Amino acid sequence: MKFGPVPTADAEGAMLAHALTVGPRRFSKGHRLTESDVRALLQAGLAEVIVARLSPGDVTENDAAERIARALASNGIAVAPPGTGRANLHAEAPGLFLPDRSLIGAVNRIHPGITLATLAEFAPVEVHRMVATVKIIPLALPGEAVDEAERVLAGGAALRLAPYRGRGVGLIQTELATLKPATLDKTRRVFEGRLASSGSTLLRDARSPHEERALSERLLEAGPDEEMTIVFGASAVIDEADVVPSAIRRAGGEVMHLGMPVDPGNLLLLGRIGSRTVLGAPGCARSPVENGFDWILNRLMADLEIRREDIVGLGVGGLLMEIVTRPQMREDVVPAGTARPRIHALVLAAGRSSRMGGPNKLLARFDGVPLVRRTVEIARASRASGVTVVTGHMAEEIAAALDGTGARLLDNPDYADGLSTSLKRGFAAAMADADGVLVLLADQPLLTSGDLDRMIDAFQPAGVGSIVLATDDGRRANPVILSSAFAAAIATIEGDVGARAIVQSSTGLVREVEIGRAASLDVDTPDLMREAGGVWDER
Repeated sequence: MKFGPVPTADAEGAMLAHALTVGPRRFSKGHRLTESDVRALLQAGLAEVIVARLSPGDVTENDAAERIARALASNGIAVAPPGTGRANLHAEAPGLFLPDRSLIGAVNRIHPGITLATLAEFAPVEVHRMVATVKIIPLALPGEAVDEAERVLAGGAALRLAPYRGRGVGLIQTELATLKPATLDKTRRVFEGRLASSGSTLLRDARSPHEERALSERLLEAGPDEEMTIVFGASAVIDEADVVPSAIRRAGGEVMHLGMPVDPGNLLLLGRIGSRTVLGAPGCARSPVENGFDWILNRLMADLEIRREDIVGLGVGGLLMEIVTRPQMREDVVPAGTARPRIHALVLAAGRSSRMGGPNKLLARFDGVPLVRRTVEIARASRASGVTVVTGHMAEEIAAALDGTGARLLDNPDYADGLSTSLKRGFAAAMADADGVLVLLADQPLLTSGDLDRMIDAFQPAGVGSIVLATDDGRRANPVILSSAFAAAIATIEGDVGARAIVQSSTGLVREVEIGRAASLDVDTPDLMREAGGVWDER
């Protein structure tokens, strides 16, 4: 591939290296220039453009990304259509992600223009979660580099998914006078939530005095469908002669290992009674926040063997720092007296309404009010601390429609490059004085300020609730609230996409708020506009 500046008059057939805006026309990166394109550029006074010309055997960025991604795909991992030189791979079932470090490193060493990034080993994934992405940096690659990547990947499964298998599980909790019944009830609820991702069933919730003989009797009461038993002791296990390990041995079982170099989660016990696995849960597992117990439980649910060597090898990375997914606040509540998180509303209003066939849908009137103004006024009437509107297409007309609303307007000159450009620019501005950003599409006419307030009430700056999604009959839609902690992830998105990949990779942090049809109806077409009751200003 030849890359560099050339006289515009000689650029026909070449691919643009960077996006260009010439008058009303937008030429995207990678666009192959035609004779009429060259004429338009010359008429606009551009004497030189930066282009790329393919050499014989070169493979374009999208084709290269797709070929490498397809070589990576395996049972349970599928490829999404490529775009802007990127092809993503997604899980087709819930389970644990198992990448091969050596193969992935070999691919990344083939050519500097090939990049392959994945989730971490043993990362738990849900259906549709992105597990890997292939990004081609230049506009094209030498064909032999793509051929080599395919050859390397043919040598083994670089990406595997160990699917969860649902099973029957028993829960036993020991009791002391100092342990409140409400704590035991909460432990059951949290544990049932942990079982949901694997499709497992809680068969029993037995209670026992915190005493060796009584606990051993509860352990022996397991039915034939109970493949795993989880024991929550009323006090921590600190020795192999303690109550829980002694009860396992009294029931005819064995203690395979006590302790784990993961914090929180140190006091985990792994045992067995016959073919049944027994886990002594650390106290931190009473909380829904991720801890070492989840690491072991997930592997067992994916039918991955756990040996003593596997557990003692978890030390590197075992310090679970207090980040977004592991918040300092261990309980899923806001303590009394804590200040309510500040939410800033971000209205995305830069699009071209291309599916509308001409008019700008955001200027259609609902009850005499332009749709974009209606959306902003709803946001202003909510408990959001402020409203920012990102404009682009017909920015002057949108600004006129918003005159007097008090919203902050932010122009996006790159709006034609897709939704991500507006989201990135707007999020960076909105998060400056907020704990979270409420992202609204400007074309949802059924939304109310009450809908937004219910979403704001569900938000937490960290942990569960750091992502809040609106749903329609259980189907996830818009708006969405994202914690400011996701700023770095937002800054990396590209193309005509929003934050879907971030949500899919952070399912354990999501709270859903059901608001009905208001979540799913956006007026992208004339038919939907009529359905929603919008009319065009005859002027």
